[in-house]
Amino acid sequence: MDIHKIIENCIKGDRESQKLLFETYAPRMMTVCRRYARYDLEADDFMQEGFIKIFKNLHQFKKEGSFEGWIRRIMVNTALQKMKKKSFKNEDLGIDPIYHQVAVSPMALSNLSEEEILKIIDLLPDGYKMVFNLSAIEGYNHKEISDLLGITESTSRSQLAKARKWLQKRILTIQRIAV
Repeated sequence: MDIHKIIENCIKGDRESQKLLFETYAPRMMTVCRRYARYDLEADDFMQEGFIKIFKNLHQFKKEGSFEGWIRRIMVNTALQKMKKKSFKNEDLGIDPIYHQVAVSPMALSNLSEEEILKIIDLLPDGYKMVFNLSAIEGYNHKEISDLLGITESTSRSQLAKARKWLQKRILTIQRIAV
């Protein structure tokens, strides 16, 4: 069935279409939610609340652009709103300012699986993790991130730089252990 027909049926309250829409997009959206959550239960909460918003606002989807992109944006915004309530947005671990970049060997990255890299990213402090995910994975620019998180663009840049530095240290540690 065509996605636009499924959407129309969902708006009309057809439970089978709602179930089909959920089952079609839930696995990909859970991946998005897990990027922002610390625990699986928290990701479940983000996704549940996100789908409630999706079904509530489905009539606002314009048939222009990607439906999956529209859903993804709702999921990201839902996760960010929930994280803001936890007030981790300006987290600082006392990591020294970056005066020089640590080079990460391409071999270190090539020896890590995608799952291992995602696990390392998941260990980032929440403030760093949100900015890193929004920038490096979702493709938002610093202006958009600052608007979404209620921080300045310079804070967004700083959090991203600190996240990268933190990740580099972890990857270098893993590389040294592997050698």
